Amino acid sequence: MLNQVILIGRLTHDPELKILDDGKKVLSFQIAVQRCFKNLDGIYETDFIPVTLWQGLAENLSQYCVKGTLIALRARLQMKHVKYQDNDYKTLELIGERVTYLSSPNKNN
Repeated sequence: MLNQVILIGRLTHDPELKILDDGKKVLSFQIAVQRCFKNLDGIYETDFIPVTLWQGLAENLSQYCVKGTLIALRARLQMKHVKYQDNDYKTLELIGERVTYLSSPNKNN
């Protein structure tokens, strides 16, 4: 079986690391990923994809990256159960497993 997603995109905002009550570190952020084809108007559209990182990956990304940083991300999809207004929902969550820093947002850095 294989559950692997590979994305290259830019952070849409500065990452903010959170520390949970049990001491685990988590980082939720979005990356902007441009599609590799043009739409009917001749424009490349962009998808904004939410990602979650845990522990060391979360800490490193929050320390070294800012809005606009280009990263390559290897991740897996996992089901997440969400309770909202007395209803249970299932949604897909993207969990990062490896991050490669490709460039900084400022070419001078």
